[in-house]
Amino acid sequence: MTLQASDFPIINATLNATSGVLLLIGRILIAQRKQTAHRAVMLSATVSSSLFLVSYLYYHFHYMILTKFTYPGWPKPFYYTLLLSHTILAAVLVPMVLVTLNRGLREQFDKHRAIARWTWPVWMYVSITGVIIYFMLYVWFKP
Repeated sequence: MTLQASDFPIINATLNATSGVLLLIGRILIAQRKQTAHRAVMLSATVSSSLFLVSYLYYHFHYMILTKFTYPGWPKPFYYTLLLSHTILAAVLVPMVLVTLNRGLREQFDKHRAIARWTWPVWMYVSITGVIIYFMLYVWFKP
């Protein structure tokens, strides 16, 4: 089976949603002090988010597709505001995840917790807004 350009948006949304679910599970596990399970789930969230990033970049650079939101009225400024915040925070998120992951894997738990308090909500926001952006483009307000 060969992937088509039209396959990538749903793949990317699924990877974003998967990351969000894993982040939530990881947060619950660490609150329950289940460190080993937390580590496995957060590594899985990192893999899911990394696969998303590779897929997203491949899709846009290989197919040279620029996505436009054409629906009129209130959804348009909402969409672009959401997209802007999502994009900025996604760019900021990459080094945050790398530092958080590094500190956790090196068992520098005090430093890990200090940055994870910031990384987790930003990562969750980026995952959730990625799915919302997909729905706005391809489900709710498609032309």
